[in-house]
Amino acid sequence: MKLALRVVAVLLLLMISAGLIFYRYPLWVADQHTRFHLWRESVKSEYVEAGGYRLHYFEAGPVGGGGTPLVLVHGLGARGEDWGAMIPALAAQGFHVYVPDLLGFGRSPKPDVSYSISLQEQTVAQFMQAVHVARADVGGWSMGGWVVMKLALDHPEMVDRLMVYDSAGLYFPATFGPELFTPSDPAGVRKLIAILTPKPRVIPDFAAEAMVRKLQANAWVVNRSTASMINGRDLLDFRLHNISQPMLIVWGAQDELIPLASGEAIHKSVPQSVLDIVEGCGHLAPAECAKPVVEGTVEFLRAQPPMRGGGRTFAAGY
Repeated sequence: MKLALRVVAVLLLLMISAGLIFYRYPLWVADQHTRFHLWRESVKSEYVEAGGYRLHYFEAGPVGGGGTPLVLVHGLGARGEDWGAMIPALAAQGFHVYVPDLLGFGRSPKPDVSYSISLQEQTVAQFMQAVHVARADVGGWSMGGWVVMKLALDHPEMVDRLMVYDSAGLYFPATFGPELFTPSDPAGVRKLIAILTPKPRVIPDFAAEAMVRKLQANAWVVNRSTASMINGRDLLDFRLHNISQPMLIVWGAQDELIPLASGEAIHKSVPQSVLDIVEGCGHLAPAECAKPVVEGTVEFLRAQPPMRGGGRTFAAGY
């Protein structure tokens, strides 16, 4: 009887401790859950020296090696984990997936640099060289889409096929300021989330406050990135027609951060492109609508011969 009471007491203590940890560090707990999921799906977490920096990245591919190389690049304020819903699914389809954390984000270093689109493009090129991937299919989400489109233009020899997801890179009249990405209070966090997704979840105050702490800790990097983007030097409006690779453009139909009109403009400028509009989704389509996004991506990458000339448009339901 005493032993049973001791076991119950220990279990209660563990439950209380776990609850306190979650209350104080909810984002850390969520990260551990995501990383455990990726590890269970045989996604490796690795580091590599590239361009003088020790970059973190995820890697996954067919058992026994091989597979078509596929590099995925995250967006502003994000990290490799944000591709967590797509990495195992694409690896299961036979692709060898590489997902770096850009400089200043995730578990990569945060040096005193500009964090411009050009710098991040260079980072991706150096990362590919470091992991011995001379050429790959390359995809980017949001700011990452801007980075990979510039890579495809500046280094076409490195990019076989190009995929962008709710991509930045073109001028559009924004309805928000750069402070949107570095909220200083829970209200700002909720505003950011409401713009990112048409289906925002209710966020308790303790979780919103944890998000504020995390976002503020990296605000200086994000601010440098947004300042670099706002100056317009790396905008691609007048270069898009020079993209030569087959291109997939995926867009959440309800994206309030970067409007669908931007995706349509990219599609119009690149005749060999496919525009995949995912209904019911916003800016976070690769995470929140991973199933149709993966299906559209795999369909595009498996198309034989490559989709060249005469773009087409179709809508994917969700």
